[in-house]
Amino acid sequence: MKVAIMGSGGVGGYFGARLAQGGEEVTFIARGEHLAAIRQHGLAVSSIEGDVTVEPIRATDDPAEAGGVDAVIVAVKAWQVREAAEAIRPMVGPRTLVLPLENGVEAAGVLAEVLGEAPVLDGLCGILAWREGPGRIRHAGVSPFVRLGTRHPEQGDSARRLRDALDRAPGVSAEMPDDIQAAVWSKFLFICAMSGIGAITRAPIGVTRTLPETRSLTERLLAEIEAVARARGVALPEDAVTRALRFIDSLPAESTASMQRDIMAGRPSELDAQNGAVVRLGREAGVPTPINEMIHAALLPQERAARGDDAPG
Repeated sequence: MKVAIMGSGGVGGYFGARLAQGGEEVTFIARGEHLAAIRQHGLAVSSIEGDVTVEPIRATDDPAEAGGVDAVIVAVKAWQVREAAEAIRPMVGPRTLVLPLENGVEAAGVLAEVLGEAPVLDGLCGILAWREGPGRIRHAGVSPFVRLGTRHPEQGDSARRLRDALDRAPGVSAEMPDDIQAAVWSKFLFICAMSGIGAITRAPIGVTRTLPETRSLTERLLAEIEAVARARGVALPEDAVTRALRFIDSLPAESTASMQRDIMAGRPSELDAQNGAVVRLGREAGVPTPINEMIHAALLPQERAARGDDAPG
């Protein structure tokens, strides 16, 4: 398959490199020093699943150079999805699929608003990876997986082809769940709680899951997110919160969420797409979310400052 990776950081860089290793024709959309290093030295992935360097490599900062592709994997930050959707238009033809792998539950809807419903899939991934430096990706935890699902029946054959390409890539598992919305919200359940608690405490998961006070706060976060999902008609498993806690307990003790790392570094983060989304969607559904409201409000001044919008009023 011809696959374009829109956002070649930890998530996009990892899955794109594995697809290329598996024999797919992959184009990486990147910019700045990262793009320059990729072009000069290839894309190097250090991984608990085995290291790989993709070289020679197709990489550009102009999606139009890639031309039409079979699939675009969108792996930018959640707050960059609308801009990314506009940028990838030149790559999206009548048979192209667009797969979002963002944290959150709104990326597919944003993509569909810009590109129309025809190309857009629902999707999620699991991985603990980040850009270690220009041209270098570090994968340090979680066996990488992708889950994808169709938004209308005409996508079925092409979606299965993309799933198969991902599943045969080394160091990746992929599947199409029967209920992709339940899968997306199940992932959102733990990543939003982990992001929120980590961002306000600045502590790794090994601390927040064992300290009674922060573990209790995590459980209350999870309960609020679950209540919003169910009010919106999402058929989460009955033991969704238990599963989320089990996953949190299984992570390496030093693990941190990407939103937490961005906030700690003073960068713009996915606060609005995670805890902010719980508050916003909860209000729409008539579900109170006081813990998420507190976390969102506590972090909002720093978020506004990171975006250059810290003027009073």
